[in-house]
Amino acid sequence: ILTYAIIRSALGLLAIRRVWSMTRSAHTAPQTLEYKPIKKVMVANRGEIAIRVFRACTELGIRTVAVYSEQDTGQMHRQKADEAYLIGKGLPPVAAYLHIPDIIKVAKENDVDAIHPGYGFLSERADFAQACVDAGVRFIGPTPDVVRKMGDKIEARSIAISAGVPVVPGTDAPISSLQEAQEFSNSYGFPIIFKAAYGGGGRGMRVVREYEELDENYQRAYSEALAAFGNGALFVEKFIEKPRHIEVQILGDKYGNVIHLYERDCSIQRRHQKVVEIAPATQLDPHLRDRLTADSVNLARQVGYENAGTVEFLVDKHGKHYFIEVNSRLQVEHTVTEEITDVDLVHSQLRVCEGRSLPELGLKQDKIRINGYAIQCRVTTEDPARGFQPDTGRLEVFRSGEGMGIRLDSASAFQGAVISPHYDSLLVKVIASGKDLPAASAKMSRALAEFRVRGVKTNIPFLQNVLSNNQFLNGTVDTQFIDENPDLFNLKPVQNRAQKLLHYLGHVMVNGPTTPIPVKAKPSPIDPVIPPVPLGEPPVGFRDVLLREGPDGFAKAVRAHQGLLLMDTTFRDAHQSLLATRVRTHDLKRIAPFVAHSFSNLFSVENWGGATFDVAMRFLCECPWKRLQELRALMPNVPFQMLLRGANAVGYTNYPDNAVFKFCEVAKENGMDIFRVFDSLNYLPNMLLGMEAAGAAGGVVEAAISYTGDVSDPMRQKYSLDYYLKLADELVKAGTHILCIKDMAGLLKPDSGRLLVGALRDRFPNVPIHVHTHDTAGAGVAAMLACAEAGTICPTMGHCVTCRCSISLEKVFDYSEYWEVTRGLYAPFDCTATMKSGNADVYENEIPGGQYTNLHFQAHSMGLGNKFKEVKKAYVEANKLLGDLIKVTPSSKIVGDLAQFMVQNALTRAEVEERADELSFPLSVVEFLQGHIGIPHGGFPEPFRSKVLKSLPRVEGRPGASLPPMDFQVLEKQLRDAHGDEITPEDVMSAAMYPKVFQEFKEFTRTFGPVDCLDTRLFLDGPKIAEEFEVELERGKTLHIKALALGDLNKAGQREVFFELNGQLRSVLVKDTVAMKEMHFHPKALKDVRGQIGAPMPGKVVEVKVKQGQQVEKGQPLCVLSAMKMETVVNSPLSGTVAKIYVTADSTLEGDDLILEEE
Repeated sequence: ILTYAIIRSALGLLAIRRVWSMTRSAHTAPQTLEYKPIKKVMVANRGEIAIRVFRACTELGIRTVAVYSEQDTGQMHRQKADEAYLIGKGLPPVAAYLHIPDIIKVAKENDVDAIHPGYGFLSERADFAQACVDAGVRFIGPTPDVVRKMGDKIEARSIAISAGVPVVPGTDAPISSLQEAQEFSNSYGFPIIFKAAYGGGGRGMRVVREYEELDENYQRAYSEALAAFGNGALFVEKFIEKPRHIEVQILGDKYGNVIHLYERDCSIQRRHQKVVEIAPATQLDPHLRDRLTADSVNLARQVGYENAGTVEFLVDKHGKHYFIEVNSRLQVEHTVTEEITDVDLVHSQLRVCEGRSLPELGLKQDKIRINGYAIQCRVTTEDPARGFQPDTGRLEVFRSGEGMGIRLDSASAFQGAVISPHYDSLLVKVIASGKDLPAASAKMSRALAEFRVRGVKTNIPFLQNVLSNNQFLNGTVDTQFIDENPDLFNLKPVQNRAQKLLHYLGHVMVNGPTTPIPVKAKPSPIDPVIPPVPLGEPPVGFRDVLLREGPDGFAKAVRAHQGLLLMDTTFRDAHQSLLATRVRTHDLKRIAPFVAHSFSNLFSVENWGGATFDVAMRFLCECPWKRLQELRALMPNVPFQMLLRGANAVGYTNYPDNAVFKFCEVAKENGMDIFRVFDSLNYLPNMLLGMEAAGAAGGVVEAAISYTGDVSDPMRQKYSLDYYLKLADELVKAGTHILCIKDMAGLLKPDSGRLLVGALRDRFPNVPIHVHTHDTAGAGVAAMLACAEAGTICPTMGHCVTCRCSISLEKVFDYSEYWEVTRGLYAPFDCTATMKSGNADVYENEIPGGQYTNLHFQAHSMGLGNKFKEVKKAYVEANKLLGDLIKVTPSSKIVGDLAQFMVQNALTRAEVEERADELSFPLSVVEFLQGHIGIPHGGFPEPFRSKVLKSLPRVEGRPGASLPPMDFQVLEKQLRDAHGDEITPEDVMSAAMYPKVFQEFKEFTRTFGPVDCLDTRLFLDGPKIAEEFEVELERGKTLHIKALALGDLNKAGQREVFFELNGQLRSVLVKDTVAMKEMHFHPKALKDVRGQIGAPMPGKVVEVKVKQGQQVEKGQPLCVLSAMKMETVVNSPLSGTVAKIYVTADSTLEGDDLILEEE
């Protein structure tokens, strides 16, 4: 210890003597060294540091020269210089900026006086500094010898020791084997750290905490260093746990003068790379600051340092500091030092290089003062949610944060700039200054919030989390800050609504509607007028009775009501029947307040469930739950009614029982009141489950008997009056609050209605009866009036307004006018496009009203539009094939799928029965015969069922009873992993009901945003060129948009679409799907060539079930096709080997497109 003290004392005396001699020379040297002005400077770098130096040169009247690689021809730094020259032609992107001969050649040929290396690339290469000197060009930085010494971490460490600067215990030279690392760890213990001897930036750096990790980390550090710096040499140090990373800015001249400009705290790091820098360091003991700055100056004087540099230290939790390294260049974070000292470091670098002394520049230590605080954030094109993976692409939008106390250093951060994968991901450096750290943090937070960067991911959400962290604001961060605060990665999603909407509008302008359009009709140009709505809350309605007295009291009040009560189906079943279920929430919301004020005495508004649930996501690209929530807020006084498909909930298949219960619970929580429960086969076990689920949720249970046949026809007795009365007995016994007759095809004739309702009223005098019908044949009004006379109290609005109900006709006229004009917006879906009048043939084909138009449009999309008459006839035959079913979703879909299959393949009923064992039937037909939706009245058709199923498994009893419970926690976790933490309980239920549809809906919204805020004409048809319109994103936030132009097709198959958004030019690149399809020709299957299997219908490939070279048997599934919600399994017509497959999952096929070849 005594020896060490003497040596330390001797070193101190030596340092004092050296300081005295250098100080003396500082007064005499300027008289002997020549001042040489710089007239032209080249920056051997790119990006923001090149521009930073150019600006300083311009301020000093110095001409500037840029160099650029072939990949950087569009970069801003070459445009900011007075001259710019290509270097590294034919070389890789980074290699171009490392090509010393090219750089020197450009400098010599263009009379460059000095070269500034910037940071990175060649900035710490002694051979580059020497090459400049040898060429007679000044190097703006330390001398080549100093660059060499400081670049060699071992030598720099030795110099620090000789200067009396404390260092971390470590090896004196690079180690050459794992054994040396083992010996070091045996001496000093763990943890230790490997560091690259010839480079930095966190590469080649590995922390080892225990012996078992030593071998692997040594190998990884060595290979990283070798790849990054061309030399895998490593040295080993004792690892300091949770230190602060403090660096001191130094500045020296040619005369031995050295000053410091205080310190920066760079402790906020990720994988040893700095993220946020602060100057000065907060909560730093003044004595420690003095030691850090004194050691930095001493070290610089030890080597005769000139120009700008940084001395880096680690400070442990006891306040001890240890030298790490010297960066003999300008640092990325030099900006914060400039802000707090008011010293322009680049100006100083240039003047020192010219031969000026620091005193001449007014830079004396006693004149350097700290003024306030500054923070620098590096905004990068990296995705924090994916491990800071760099993102590339085109900046569609760039708007920066500005204002008092904000400085921006950037390069190619502008709209239209292309972020390439070739270089650093730094987009812009944001520097905020304030009187203290909280003030600077507030300015930085505000500036980052103002940024709008679209087209690429950025780390801004992560930086905002850092700035709002209490540990950061208190100034107590260390190098483990990011690792110990995982909540920094709870990133608030960037909405990006405006740009996403432009993408959607551009997509529609280029490719047409995203929802399938069955007929070539345009939305009406006329906008509906909303009738006047009084101010204030709407009048009290029946929902107040329900909320006050519960479901039982509500049912009693309904039964006790004198006169008819009406249900408005306009919000659901009406547009399902007339407009293919395509009416959007946008148009429902506009009229909802009028309904609440004008029709408060309605029994209910049917507005949810059934087909509207999946169609909302599938075709309208909106959330069905959001529809329910928004309508509930607008109509608080009228009971809502939904259609629940028993054990099928709102789907087309069976679900575990707990999924049905959970769905009803969530629906009730979101404002649903009445659950009209039915089963497409009147299969009692399925209905009872749905009723129990609705009742358990606290809803009003309305059990619905699906009606088919004709109870007044003695020749049709499968579904007789006795059948319906027995079914009603069971439903009333099960506790239904209301009994419903669901006449989905409009088959209930006046005599039949009078007979059925009369019998039900006699048997159940205290139970409200609701009749729900369709008017396909045109006899609906007469049937409803007959039912009313027989004792029903709840018919459907529109049929019986004038009959014993207190509804204002004037209000109905206003309401009808709104919907009449609104209906014009949905012209492409209007049933009158294909069905000009009522069709009495419904009494023969029994096609439900809700299916009729959908089936017609489905036929059009499959190329069967001109054969719809044949489809209707085939529907009758398909129904007989399946055993004469009750036809309502999903059973009606099964019959419709089979009918279209028969027409598509020109099959008669007899041919289908004969060839049932070899045909590839629609998946819905196969699953029905397996028993997936229940057991039909009268049982399954035989031998048809056995021939179709062959050895396929059969479901016995109620399908859902055999399904295991759904784990909603697991499902929610899967959804959060896939879509982020914004997943709601409603999203979980959507995914439970329709996993694939929900996935596609989330992908759509991720790409195109909230399209439900667009008006319907824009949603379906897009804007016309020069059309101006407004889009209200939310209350108080309105976009003003004008469509400007549609660009030509580029080589990538894209068109650029130009808009004006809030007065600013915006553009988006859109793939032209039609043009791209024209570039690709899919082969057709030749029917006379055995083994060529073609698509039995147009559609998309959902799944390919075989591989090339695989042996297949006759009837084995080959792939699954989907078209308009109908899935078909394509089976092999023969046994053989798969020779070639022509499709992949998501391939879009036309009819007869070749799927694969067998041999």
